[in-house]
Order: sequence, then C-alpha cells, then structure tokens
Amino acid sequence: MGGRRRTDVLTYYSAAPERLCGQQIPVSGGVDMTFKEPLGVVGVIVPWNFPMPIAGWGFAPALAAGNTVVLKPAEVTPLTAMRLGELALAAGLPEGVFQVLPGKGSIVGQRIVDNPRVNKIVFTGSAEVGKAIMAGCAAQVKPVTLELGGKSANIVFADADLERAAATAPYAVFDNAGQDCCARSRILVQRSVFDRFLELLEPAVRGFRVEAPGRDSAEMGPLITAVHREKVASYVPEGAPVAFRGSVPEGRGYWFPPTVLAPVDPDDRAATEEIFGPVAVVIPFEDEADAVRIANDSPYGLSGSIWTENLGRALRTSRAVQAGALSVNSHSSVRYSTPFGGFKQSGLGRELGPDALDAFTEVKNVFIASN
Repeated sequence: MGGRRRTDVLTYYSAAPERLCGQQIPVSGGVDMTFKEPLGVVGVIVPWNFPMPIAGWGFAPALAAGNTVVLKPAEVTPLTAMRLGELALAAGLPEGVFQVLPGKGSIVGQRIVDNPRVNKIVFTGSAEVGKAIMAGCAAQVKPVTLELGGKSANIVFADADLERAAATAPYAVFDNAGQDCCARSRILVQRSVFDRFLELLEPAVRGFRVEAPGRDSAEMGPLITAVHREKVASYVPEGAPVAFRGSVPEGRGYWFPPTVLAPVDPDDRAATEEIFGPVAVVIPFEDEADAVRIANDSPYGLSGSIWTENLGRALRTSRAVQAGALSVNSHSSVRYSTPFGGFKQSGLGRELGPDALDAFTEVKNVFIASN
C-alpha cells in the first residue's frame, strides 16, 4: 500500500474493459474465437486492516469485467465501504451494480457465500475463515479467490548492505502497527553478521515514531481493538527474549510498542504463528540453504525480502523461497500493476495486475463453420 494514492487501483482498472480481449484460433473447417464473459454477481468480503485498498482490489477488476458486486466490509470498519457505495452512485454506477452489505461475518458473509445467485467469492482475512469459505464454495463448485495470512521472512545475507537492511527492516514489520499480512516479521540474519545487524537494528526500532495516526510525522499508530492488543501481547509473555523495544505515547489508543525478540528458536510460537502486530523475531542462519529451509518452514508463503549484493544468490534464493511476492534489497510486495497472492495457506489465486480480470470472467469458445 506503501503511501500510494488509494485511488490508483481504480484508475488502473478503469482502462481494463479495453483489455478484455479474446482470441481467434486457427482451426480447420471454419473460424474459432473466444470471448471473456462476466461471471455475474461477485461477493467481495474484506478485512479491517486496509478497508479501502483491499476492497478496491476486489471490486475494481470485478466491475471492469462486467460483473455486479456485493461488498461485505469487516464488522469493525464498515464506514469506508459505505462511503464507497455512496461515491459509486455519485460517479454514475447504476443502482444495484455495486452494493454494500455491512454486518456480522458469520451471518451476512455466510449468506453471501451460500447464496447460489452469487457466482464468485473474493475473501481477504484469516486462514481459518478462508478455509470455511472455501468449503462453502466447494458445495456449489463456486470459484473463490483467497488472500489469507502470512509469516514472511526478511533474509539478510552477510554480504548485504547491513546499514540499509537494518534501517528499513522496522518499516517492513511495523507498518500499519504490524496489522499487515505481508509483514516481514521473521528477520533471518546470517550468523556471521548477526550481532552487528542487531546493533544497527536497535536504534532504528527505538526511533520508530509511534504517534496518533493523524500526525504527519507518525510512522505507526495503535492496534485496532483491545481484544487484538491482548492477542498480540500474548506473544510477548513475561520472560520473553526481548532484545529491545520502541516506545508508545500515553493516552487513548490500543498501543503496543514495536518489539524485537532475539535470539528466537525457529520453532517458537512467536516465530511460527501470524501475530498481526508490531512484533518481530530475529533468527540466525548459517548459509544459503539454511536460510531457505527456515524461510520455507511455515504453512504460509505470501511475501518476503532478500538482502544480498550477489545477483546469483538473489536469483537462486528468490526461486527457492516459497512465496508469491518477493523483493530483493527492498520490501515492496504490492503494486496495483503486478500480480499479488500467496503460496500454501497464504491463499488461492492472484489479485491485481493485468491478469486479475481472468479471475472474474469465463472463457467462452465459439466455432463458426465455413461450409
């Protein structure tokens, strides 16, 4: 999401109808052509952490492909979606083409999944709920796109620009208070530079600006709810190996300080489960093969970063790490013009990019005999 204008994805897909191109396939005895036709009604169920951008990932290509959309926002963040519905009408969309249905996921969301008149489901959220939605869609052989959890690795090799890798690592974990499925919350550092990297990381974490979100200088705000704060805190119990922490302001808000745990065993709960908060674990590795092994030892495979000055190592590691969106010497995962999605339990299908329309169309083949 990275500071881009929240309307960029809408602008991008406003030109998508012109890209709904079929093919003319050479065959004997006539002419064969294909058409990309809309599915019908698409249900888009979105989470609370990025209520506008993630909604746009679903409804923008769905509408551009000629479908109608029913958007179900998260229970704790319905207002953004409701405003989008108002703006859609003001922009000239016909009544009923883009509908917003707030409500409890187990009731409204389930009705959207179960309704036979809804022809596809797009869901972003937890793996647990995603599996239930997938099972509901299977009963009707209904297509589904799932963008689920992550436990992404930020791999730092000894030959990397350590100063830059350490300075940028907090932004890859603590952005949006860690409430980001792409968070690089497992920082894997080659053992020969492990201590040096921690020395460089500490001032970057302590200097991370945790402030009221309305302030221009804020780099991180509070967590979404008190219940979620308790969940995040459970990963940093009494006696946890806290290497260092940032600070939080006093006053209202479900604040949790940026926290780094190190050293952490790769099998520790904080290193294996998605925390969805501002907590990072730092894990040492020996060599390239060990880094790949640790990175892939997870049910998730959404995103990740690789820091090295060796081009060959960058390419080898990129191919070996089981994740859908990787970046080298940066932490960029999401661009509206490139595909986004995960391996394993991080999801099913791809969103964004030029091919997103394929997820919202059926290919129809037509043969016309020439004699």
